[in-house]
Amino acid sequence: MDKNILQIINEKQYDDLAVLFAHMNAVDISDILEYVEEEQAVEVFRLLDDDEKLSADVFSYLSSERQRLFVEELTDTEVVEIMEDLSVDDIVDLIEDIPDDVGTRVLESISTEKGEIVDRILDYPEDSAGSIMTTEIVELTADTTVKEALHTIRTSGVDKETIYTCYVVDDERKLIGVITADTLLYSKLSDKVENLMETNVIFATASDDREVLATNFSKYDLLAMPVVSRSGNLVGIVTVDDILRVITEEDTEDFTNIVGVSSADVPYMKTGVLGHAKNRIIWLLTLMLTAAVAGAVFSVFEDALEQMAILVAFTPMLMGTGGNAGAQASTVIIRGMALGEIVKTDMLKLVWRETRIAFACSLVLGVVNFGRIVLMHQNFTLAWVVTLCLVITLVVSNMIGCVLPILAKTLKMDPAIMAAPLITAIVDGTALVVFFMVASLAFGL
Repeated sequence: MDKNILQIINEKQYDDLAVLFAHMNAVDISDILEYVEEEQAVEVFRLLDDDEKLSADVFSYLSSERQRLFVEELTDTEVVEIMEDLSVDDIVDLIEDIPDDVGTRVLESISTEKGEIVDRILDYPEDSAGSIMTTEIVELTADTTVKEALHTIRTSGVDKETIYTCYVVDDERKLIGVITADTLLYSKLSDKVENLMETNVIFATASDDREVLATNFSKYDLLAMPVVSRSGNLVGIVTVDDILRVITEEDTEDFTNIVGVSSADVPYMKTGVLGHAKNRIIWLLTLMLTAAVAGAVFSVFEDALEQMAILVAFTPMLMGTGGNAGAQASTVIIRGMALGEIVKTDMLKLVWRETRIAFACSLVLGVVNFGRIVLMHQNFTLAWVVTLCLVITLVVSNMIGCVLPILAKTLKMDPAIMAAPLITAIVDGTALVVFFMVASLAFGL
């Protein structure tokens, strides 16, 4: 944060700060409120009281922790003023992220009509399109003229989420088309909306998974998407800013799952040591117990190792190569599934493709490995055994890496759970069993 602004806040030169705020972006002001101490943050936020719109905008960009603080510390009148200018989807996000008692105060501060809409949205499943939509939209009818449509936008658009796209409905509020503001602006005032609207509408149903929604936003390059009920009635829209938040949340969750850390909504620096430990310990325990399989394999083949200790030298290479291959396969499969390029019915095609990829990779790795062992140990049998095991390990690893994410999706689990740490642990045990069994047969151990 700017040192001058920090000095002004510390010296409580609030008149100067208010002047600065009048020329600052709401996002930058929210960053300042996140940085300062809690008691100061409340005082500084009150400087925005004269501009209710700016106050609501700043509030909407705050973290859930700061929003909770302000709802608890501000007066009833101040909370009501903020909620009046806050959009429905922002109120829903706020209520979902704060304790029930604080959420109750928020609901009590909004109008009955707005409260009913918020309750309706909160009833939708957490990961559905309905849970992230807003109902503040411009609706038109097909027989509306351009002049009437522009008047509607001017009179009601200030309270809407967006005025760039307007939605055309019939008498029963069934979605029949969309029309953009620029189309209205460049058309004759006497033209009818029904002659200008686009009827091939890309829409979502309220129950659609929000990840599917995000994929369609990217696919069709949308700024907003209408949401309809099962019967086709327009119930709201999802805007691109909501989708960007969904993408960020999903990417964060996938990333943490891939590296074996439970995802957390609280920022890293605001999470305590015990909190971080809690997020990691379950995975660490699971992987530790899974990795114990490798130790059990060593115990089973203890006699073989005593007779030919050189075998131990090749186990890290086989385990590491197999684990890396499985992680590579799972990563590209998970990404393909996230982008909609891969579906569950592609499993057999994926197994066949990954098997060929594994053989192609093992051809190069096998030649290099065979030559290295012959040069270092002058043992052709050992070279063949290790190379054969390397090929088998790569094939098995790639198959596991592509099958487990799809299996997770089939079981309605996050495919990212079946990523690097878990696959590596499974592949390690498999590689060891294959290696020692082949070596035992080859050397008569």
